[in-house]
Amino acid sequence: MRSEHEKDLLLKAVDGYKRRLIIVSDDYRILSSSYDEDKDDDDSIVGRFCYEFFYNCSEPCRDCIALKAIRLNKSTIRTDYTGFYHGKKERCRYSYPVMDNGVFRAAVVMDHEEPGIREMEDQLKRSNAFLHNLINSAVDGVIAADMSGKIIIFNEAAAEITGYSVAEAIENLDIRKTYAPGVAEEVMRLLRSEEYGGKGKLKGYRADGMNQEGQVMPISLNAAIVYEEEKEVATIGFFHDMREYLEMQSKLKKTQLQLLQAEKMSSLGKLAAGVAHQLNNPLGGIILFAKLILEDYDLPDGVTDDINRILRDAQRCSDTVKELLEFARQTKRELLPLDINKSISRTLFLLESQTLFHNIVIQCNYDETLPHVPADSQQLNHVLMNIILNAADAMDGAGHLTLTTGRITDEKKIFIEIKDSGSGIPEHVLPHIFEPFFTTKEEGKGTGLGLSMVYGIIENHGGTITAESTVGEGTKFRIELSY
Repeated sequence: MRSEHEKDLLLKAVDGYKRRLIIVSDDYRILSSSYDEDKDDDDSIVGRFCYEFFYNCSEPCRDCIALKAIRLNKSTIRTDYTGFYHGKKERCRYSYPVMDNGVFRAAVVMDHEEPGIREMEDQLKRSNAFLHNLINSAVDGVIAADMSGKIIIFNEAAAEITGYSVAEAIENLDIRKTYAPGVAEEVMRLLRSEEYGGKGKLKGYRADGMNQEGQVMPISLNAAIVYEEEKEVATIGFFHDMREYLEMQSKLKKTQLQLLQAEKMSSLGKLAAGVAHQLNNPLGGIILFAKLILEDYDLPDGVTDDINRILRDAQRCSDTVKELLEFARQTKRELLPLDINKSISRTLFLLESQTLFHNIVIQCNYDETLPHVPADSQQLNHVLMNIILNAADAMDGAGHLTLTTGRITDEKKIFIEIKDSGSGIPEHVLPHIFEPFFTTKEEGKGTGLGLSMVYGIIENHGGTITAESTVGEGTKFRIELSY
């Protein structure tokens, strides 16, 4: 039993409670209260209905917290706080029953709405809004799903990558559909292993995603499993679209190869010029004296044949030296407006009558609206003739040769495509065809300088030349020049 002093302290503590505390019967009548709004008459609220006094209502509040405490016979707190009942601010938050030897006596109702609670609720709302904006502002796709595959987070970047709208993804999309077949299962296997960033984590994993159109997309994936008490409840992944990066990487590699090729061409040009001049004089002497021997002496047939062979081989060396000099020669380009279609037609006119082209069907697809291109006509004719002769040689004098011109409007460029139906170039050989002295022809049938000179001429014109080939189907050269 409490002493009188204890009871007095307890009552003072109740009266000193700064929030509302009332005691009500099971029919909502106020039995006692620490409420001191009417200080002139402390007993003015006792005996009145709580809902009538506090809210001026004719009936109890719906889902009354005191009634719940009475029915459940235990303390209860309102968690679904809405802020207003009966048009007035509702403040009853906590209630518990007062028992006497197991018999209900009354219910205590407390104002449990501390200022901090409302502030916490507002802060939580702000945090949720900030988190939502943060996820939507991410440049990478953010996708989270429960363990059944139902998507619960899907940001704007994910919508751009996959082609699904945010609403569509949240309502109907299974996360497995954002991956190529079998990839989602492999991702989960890796997430559950210890090998890729620790259990439940996956870092920088290259995978194949899939968009709404069914197209496979390369992605870099960072993912994690969300746990609650060691139980897997969700997964979250950050999808980085690799398409633009891979395209840039490909262009960079191509540019690096072009720079390397240009450097090799420049170095070789200087070397070739020196070598060619050093070889010219002795080759000229060999040819001259071989001819004098044939003219001045009556030689047996066998010796004559041998000297003629010397002449042929020396002449072939001389021709190679001429090609080297042409390759190395730094001539001044005369860039004048050039009609590409006429230039191609002129080159074909010179070649079509040759025996090599008698069984080749030539088809020309000209864009008649092409603008003139600043170019050196002589050098460009050399380029066209070299590629067309190579094509005829690749077809063994029989097949189809297609020449196409067109305009790349967005880049202010024109293109020339020369396609043959020849034997094609093996994949491992294709990257080397523009390298000096590289040739697949039999010994004595090619110097390997033709396409190197072609490459150099096009580069000096500020253009590009590329080649595509499939073994057994043919080869296509594409030249692009600015206008």
